[in-house]
Amino acid sequence: MTNWVYTFGDGKAEGGAGDFERLGGKGANLAEMCNLGLPVPPGLTIVSDVCTFYYKNGRKIPEELKPQVMRGLQRMQAITGRRFGDTARPLLVSVRSGGRASMPGMMDTVLNLGLNDATVQALGHDAGDARFAWDSYRRFIQMYADVVMGLDNEVFEEILEDEKARFGHEFDTDLTAVEWQHVVSIYKSVIEEELGEAFPQEPEVQLWGAVGAVFASWMNARAVTYRQLHNIPEAWGTAVNIQAMVFGNLGNSSATGVAFTRNPSTGEKELYGEFLVNAQGEDVVAGIRTPQSITEVARIASGYEKPSMEKLMPEAFAEFRSICAQLEAHYRDVQDLEFTIERGKLWMLQTRNAKRTTKAAMKIAVDMVDEGLITEDEAVSRIDPTSLDQLLHPTIDPRVPREVIGSGLPASPGAATGEIVFTAEEAIVAEEEGRKAILVRIETSPEDIHGMHAAEAILTTRGGMTSHAAVVARGMGIPCVVGAGTMRIDIRNEKLIGIGVTLKKGDIVTIDGSTGQVLKGEVPMIQPELSGDFGRIMAWADRSRRMTVRTNADTPADARAARSFGAEGIGLCRTEHMFFEGDRIHVMREMILAEDEAGRRAALAKLMPMQRLDFTGLFTIMHGLPVTIRLLDPPLHEFLPKTDEEIAEVAGIMGMEPAALRQRVDALHEFNPMLGHRGCRLAISYPEIVEMQARAIFEAAVLAARETGAAVVPEIMVPLVGLRSELDYVKARIDEVARAVMTEAKMKIDYLVGTMIELPRAALRAHIIAEAAEFFSFGTNDLTQTTFGMSRDDAAAFIPTYQRKGIIEHDPFISLDFDGVGELIRIASERGRRTRNDMKLGICGEHGGDPASIHFCEDIGLDYVSCSPFRVPIARLAAAQAAIKGRA
Repeated sequence: MTNWVYTFGDGKAEGGAGDFERLGGKGANLAEMCNLGLPVPPGLTIVSDVCTFYYKNGRKIPEELKPQVMRGLQRMQAITGRRFGDTARPLLVSVRSGGRASMPGMMDTVLNLGLNDATVQALGHDAGDARFAWDSYRRFIQMYADVVMGLDNEVFEEILEDEKARFGHEFDTDLTAVEWQHVVSIYKSVIEEELGEAFPQEPEVQLWGAVGAVFASWMNARAVTYRQLHNIPEAWGTAVNIQAMVFGNLGNSSATGVAFTRNPSTGEKELYGEFLVNAQGEDVVAGIRTPQSITEVARIASGYEKPSMEKLMPEAFAEFRSICAQLEAHYRDVQDLEFTIERGKLWMLQTRNAKRTTKAAMKIAVDMVDEGLITEDEAVSRIDPTSLDQLLHPTIDPRVPREVIGSGLPASPGAATGEIVFTAEEAIVAEEEGRKAILVRIETSPEDIHGMHAAEAILTTRGGMTSHAAVVARGMGIPCVVGAGTMRIDIRNEKLIGIGVTLKKGDIVTIDGSTGQVLKGEVPMIQPELSGDFGRIMAWADRSRRMTVRTNADTPADARAARSFGAEGIGLCRTEHMFFEGDRIHVMREMILAEDEAGRRAALAKLMPMQRLDFTGLFTIMHGLPVTIRLLDPPLHEFLPKTDEEIAEVAGIMGMEPAALRQRVDALHEFNPMLGHRGCRLAISYPEIVEMQARAIFEAAVLAARETGAAVVPEIMVPLVGLRSELDYVKARIDEVARAVMTEAKMKIDYLVGTMIELPRAALRAHIIAEAAEFFSFGTNDLTQTTFGMSRDDAAAFIPTYQRKGIIEHDPFISLDFDGVGELIRIASERGRRTRNDMKLGICGEHGGDPASIHFCEDIGLDYVSCSPFRVPIARLAAAQAAIKGRA
């Protein structure tokens, strides 16, 4: 019989940290803490396999699950001395999700399950606190009705606000037992009125309703979006944790909180977190009340008047601090912890490896190496390569004056400027229209995930450093300020009211997520310096990696940026990009529109010195490093005007009749230009183009070598080759020009001629093409297009549907298709090296900056990857991680 349930409690657990694939992160770590002898309320974990079963079988659970869960409940009853549904000493439970990967706020939770009209009386009598019991009951009804029954939580929030006003109370904690009882009666009436059914009174019915809701939430819109953004496979599913409740809302000797063993924003080695007295866990992250600092140092730094946990509950704090140190040493990583104090007794509810900003991740990794906790390779492996983007974004120039209109907590560092929007939908529209938006909310909820991702930064007026907005923004690398209590949002009139100013939707603000300040207008920014901890991590990465990292660069500015980021050469210079600048486009059009070869050569003679100047600049900047230059690739029609207005304008410049120009444009029209007259096909039709570009390359190599004193070895790449005979023809033209320039300059130039492998035929015939080619560079953008038979320009219309329906897991234009496109790369690599064992192999499509694709490149033994300049650090780190993994 399949074991669907693992129990934990009373110092013993059936699982442990190594079982996270089945138990999920939460369940595995609860079991691990239990095995370590820490104070963990007893419970059970329904394994994630049940979630997979649930969706494969029409949202039904296995028959054997219920008796296994009931046996687990019996063990919880034996440990706690309470019984589920008992009218004397009732056992209440929480029902929470728990996947392999943390998805904060994306999935559903139900607390205080087991309460009904009878057990609430028993709970109040047993605790000696009727107010606590009715507060817990209203929380349960509110949460269960929302999560399980589908009645929006805002309905209950409106009722509660109305009743507080009627009773004359400001805070929830001010309500008495009788007043809470009245609120509960209204809640129940509204549920029956809105849903046509009574709130369920049978605890077992409540339990299975909640379990089903947690499984169902795996496929809710916000969870699906979060998984797509963080590449979490749908097939993993979620486990469900059912755990005995402990209560942080049992008066002023009780509390609940969230903490990190080190600061997740800065990486400083200090206990960092917040707690609330007389509250339950959801209150802390929901931002409903302003939480208090855990440590006295943090309280003083924040200027907050309410006492810290260290001062208010010294015994519980001392125990908690000791547990924090124990867990960080055990897991050898920063821990994110949830805890509850019930009448002075500390209970641990969760530990997991903490999400952190990239800056913090760098510092923590370096510090832990210095502390002897982890190795340099482990430090390199702990940094998410894609998160390095956070370090490459601008920050506010410290020299400029700031017009501060509000301030809050610095929840996620970095800075951004944009126009104010008040809804997630408005942020999405702004992004689609190319406008930068700052999402301004009282507090965010998981439903805002799309808009948060679309925004440049996030500002909330409520919430703490562990609120939903703060956690999600840090994970996304988006600047965020939360708890900006000096500001007020008027949602109805779409206004943000700050210090001495009222702003409306569309007005420009700047968010400084490092200081917590909100600034009026646009503020000058500066680029960060990639040194310190970043420099040490990257130095370790460079020592560990095997592949080199080049850049795709077409201009001196790109080349300089890439070299500053550690690029080891240029893997792709797209020469056509040089023809679009300034007056060059006119000369290019003159060449295309010429009636004969003589006319084309005359125009090319004007272009040649321009190209030579470009190549000289690139060779000079990259002196001592390889530079791969791709010959003209796109179809000629791309350089010509399209609309009647453009044709009339260009005709005037060219001294032509518009009708004649239109006729020439129409003559160059192709039904499928990406599979048409382009690449080496142009070079064969118009060899004078190749000759011009080759001359510009070799003459630039001579000039750069004389200027820098370093020999230049150009790598000339012929695009879209499918036949060896195509490469033979073009290579002969290149070799002829090379001989001529070397004779004229009286200088020997070493150079390589290779090809882009971007057609399936080229991959399959690589052993033949390698007889002429001295290197292969895989153009994975076109190779993906030609393998799948779909245009990357049009695929965006249906790829998201494919992902949503589970047809594909990743967009193949973002992350390499290992099974199809990857197999062609593997075949071409093996066959090419069979012919030429010293064949240099690289990749220069967009996949060259994608960590998952880089791991594939390492696995098949490519020599280098090439990517855009700002992705060079990402590629360096990912290449190191791939090499470390390969040695493991």
